[in-house]
This record gives sequence, structure tokens and C-alpha cells, in this order.
Amino acid sequence: MQAVKMYTTAFCPYCVRAKQILKSKGVEEIEEIRIDSDPAARSTMMEITQRRTVPQIFIGGTHVGGCDDLVALDGRGGLMPLLQGA
Repeated sequence: MQAVKMYTTAFCPYCVRAKQILKSKGVEEIEEIRIDSDPAARSTMMEITQRRTVPQIFIGGTHVGGCDDLVALDGRGGLMPLLQGA
């Protein structure tokens, strides 16, 4: 299973939903980077993704995007192959 990294904030319903989806697919560990308590992490996230919103989800080296992007990827059947490194 690929490593999953997610930029989040403490009170973000989309972050919670994204974590639920990933856990339902067998992801046991998510590296969370809290941008609400770390301004440098927020700057890094925005530089890497060109986005300001959370969550920003990375699976392996692939930037998936936000929660809606994750749902769309799963709907197309692309989430599990990405998680499995295919």
C-alpha cells in the first residue's frame, strides 16, 4: 500500500470524509500535516499544489487533490490501483 499524506486542519468536514474513504479502502496510516497550526506547512502546501483549500491528498508521489477529487478518482475506479502502486 502506498504512503498517504494529507494536509488538513482541525475542523474540516472534508478532511474527515477523505480519511473515512481512505480507511474504508484499507489505508491504516495517514500522515497528517496540520496547516492551521503550522504557517510554514500552509505555505509549502500552497507552493506544491497551487491550492489554498484542505484537504490536499497525496498517495505515493501523486497529488490526488481534495476530497471531491478523491471521490471522483474512486468513482472512476482509479483509487485502489493508485493505493496499491499499480
